[in-house]
This record gives sequence, structure tokens and C-alpha cells, in this order.
Amino acid sequence: MSEPGRILKDKECWRRQLAAISRAVEGGCQLVQIRERDLPAATLAGYVREAVARVEGSGARVLVNDRLDVALVAGADGVHLRTTSLRAADVRRVTEDHGLADFLIGVSIHSLREAIVAGEGGADFVVCGPVFDTPSKRGMGEPLGLERLKAICESVPIPVIALGGIRLAGIDDVLATGVAGIAAIGLFQQGETQREIVADILARYPAQ
Repeated sequence: MSEPGRILKDKECWRRQLAAISRAVEGGCQLVQIRERDLPAATLAGYVREAVARVEGSGARVLVNDRLDVALVAGADGVHLRTTSLRAADVRRVTEDHGLADFLIGVSIHSLREAIVAGEGGADFVVCGPVFDTPSKRGMGEPLGLERLKAICESVPIPVIALGGIRLAGIDDVLATGVAGIAAIGLFQQGETQREIVADILARYPAQ
């Protein structure tokens, strides 16, 4: 959501990011992922608590990147795991021991094999990408493209969310692969128009 670590030093950045969450949720955003994994646990927990408060009553759910401990302490709705994080199966075991049957587990994947492993491990959904070329994901290898994205959607029983280089003009083609939704960074980094962008997408492509 912001430059790693910057939020620790800049309370104005903290405020702007929370305001961005509010605008996105007002527009209909359903999942908010907190990606500040470089922050100290106590600072991150405070930020997550404020984010959870911002979405209360909206139906949106807050996920914390990687940090299961912070998600549990701060009252988040789930975690989003990288392929190098804890296994989805281990997270599921912990949350079930805590009586959290509705705790969401998302996993970032970059191949069909990773998608299958995530599904078998108890993930609720996978975020698949990069679909198209995008500067922030160039370290993840070549873009998957629409054909491979479609093959992944057809091969796993859990929802697939597409990520990476998605633009408004290309959403029709992405949704035609069978994905359950899209995730984005650059698409929504347009200041005060975040609310309108989310609302416009949902108006054109209502959730099923």
C-alpha cells in the first residue's frame, strides 16, 4: 500500500493510506490487503487496528501480508501469504485451534503447480500473477498471459484473483478467463478517484 517502512516515520503517510482505504471501501472494495511487512509488529498492529475500524460495517475484509501474529492480535479477517511464507495448511491449523473458522487465507501464486498446492493446503483463494508486464512484478518472472491464467482457473476449485498490469481497458479479457476478481496497485493509485474507480468497475462487472 505504500513505500515499505515510510509509514513508520511519516504520520501524514499513515493518514493518507487510511483515507485511501476508506475511499476504496466506500466504492465497494471487498478485500483490503495490508502490505507493510517491514514495520515492527507493534506499529503494524496499530495500523491494522485502524484499518479494521475504517471498514467496520462495510462488509469489506482486511488481510495482513504474511504476519499471522499481527492479524490475530489486531483483529484482521485473514492473512495473505507469499510462496515463501508459512504454508496455508499451517495457518489453517492455528486459526482452527483458535476457533476462527471464517479466517481468510489468500496465497500469491505464479504457476499452476503453486495454485494446486495452495488449494490442497486449505487456502480460500489465490492471487495469480503477474498476468501482464508491470514494473512492480518484474522480479516474479515473465508475465503469465491470459491463456495460462485461464488454465489455472480451470484447474483449481478455489477462486483465482488476477494481479499484475491490469488496466480498465483490459478487464473484459481478464474476466473472460474465469477469474473471480482482480487485484491491483497502480490501477487504484489515482488519489481522490479511488472511490469512483472501484464503484465504476463494480457497476460494470457486478459481483456474482
